[in-house]
Amino acid sequence: MNESKDENSTPPSDPSTWGKIARSPIDERFLEGPGSRSAELGRALRITAEFVRGFRELHFVGPCVTVFGSARTREDHPHYALARAMGAELAKSGFTVMTGGGPGIMEAANRGARDVGGSSIGCNIELPKEQRPNPYLDRWVTFRYFFVRKVMLVKYSVAFVVLPGGFGTMDEIFETITLIQTGKIHDFPVVLMGSEYWQPLFAFIRGRMLRDGMIEERDVERVLVTDSVDEAMSAIATANAPLVRRKWVGGARRRAWLGER
Repeated sequence: MNESKDENSTPPSDPSTWGKIARSPIDERFLEGPGSRSAELGRALRITAEFVRGFRELHFVGPCVTVFGSARTREDHPHYALARAMGAELAKSGFTVMTGGGPGIMEAANRGARDVGGSSIGCNIELPKEQRPNPYLDRWVTFRYFFVRKVMLVKYSVAFVVLPGGFGTMDEIFETITLIQTGKIHDFPVVLMGSEYWQPLFAFIRGRMLRDGMIEERDVERVLVTDSVDEAMSAIATANAPLVRRKWVGGARRRAWLGER
């Protein structure tokens, strides 16, 4: 895990370059079908090692709230300001703000936590072109595999805040809701902020998915859609007050030989 430098020493990430990358031959080979037995074993070991590294380095981060959203949102956009305000309020309430570590909404939420002296964590992703962690992280971990990174963003969080975003954000929100719906994780709060952006999606969810019996009313009710930081915080704090009050760590002291810091 890395320690960030002074916030002015690292240039801000450029949202316009996010996702505009060359394909990775290594990742293509991983997903293109069966390989040799030795190659598949090597990949399995690398994936296992990445999971273990993530578990060890994030074990002591405390109760987190993960903030999802577009990496392409610029600093002068209202959604950036909303994410920054949300990050600040989460930190004030004792939560560690966790993001994907990149620019845009992720940067804004981490920046809000930094504004009030809160804890700010990033699960960065290794891309064919360098993806620099945003300058408002206290600590970060860089992952090679998207699915390992997603596990870490969910595993250590007790609530999820989602601001407008693209395919990656949609993937994250629906996978999180599916995990809650199927009982794989607790019924943690899921808050969508930027109601105008989400309105067409929820029109489809209610007008098609719910109407045709693909989901139930309680599945829709799992998600709070709001533009209010106070309303979002009320839902998150009410559900998680016992977690913030008690010791979060699993009863063990840090062990350097396990990579715990």
